[in-house]
Amino acid sequence: MKLLESKICLEGKVLSENVLKVDSFLNHQIDPALMNEIGKEFAARFSDEGITKIVTIESSGIAPAVMAGLHMNVPVVFARKRKSLTLIDDLLSATVHSFTKNETNEVSISKKYVCENDQVLIIDDFLANGQAALALVEMVEKANAKVAGIGIVIEKSFQDGAKKLKELGLRVESLARIASLSNGEVQFINETVKELV
Repeated sequence: MKLLESKICLEGKVLSENVLKVDSFLNHQIDPALMNEIGKEFAARFSDEGITKIVTIESSGIAPAVMAGLHMNVPVVFARKRKSLTLIDDLLSATVHSFTKNETNEVSISKKYVCENDQVLIIDDFLANGQAALALVEMVEKANAKVAGIGIVIEKSFQDGAKKLKELGLRVESLARIASLSNGEVQFINETVKELV
């Protein structure tokens, strides 16, 4: 998705060979116009899958998931990292480790929002080692629902997350695929190296 790649080049910052900071439009401040286009793109790519529900994880997956839900006219369920007083019974849970934050969380969704009749599209902001996506897949499967596909805003293709998911037979659609973050530059799959400011 050229619009997203341009935004990454314009506003993203390479912090290391493994970390890309995109908090000006995705992870802290959100660019609604860009999220709307991302939602349209996911809706187009998964239009033939009969999606009935979108599942994501808080917090950075919520904006792209909501926009996709808007364009697909389906509800969005997000896995919560911290339990609240209202999220206590009949939970689907899984453990996810964030390498960026160096923390492990148990994430949960209520069983009443994902059921065996659902065709689920999983959406997340980043795909690196695949831990968050695998946790969401695990919860959807515990509900006996079908994972119809996984939509990723930014895939770090030099890490093995996409490979792990595809080896499980899952369809993965990534809007921007990064081949490398070496030397403070981002290189997209099938693209030339572009320097980040």
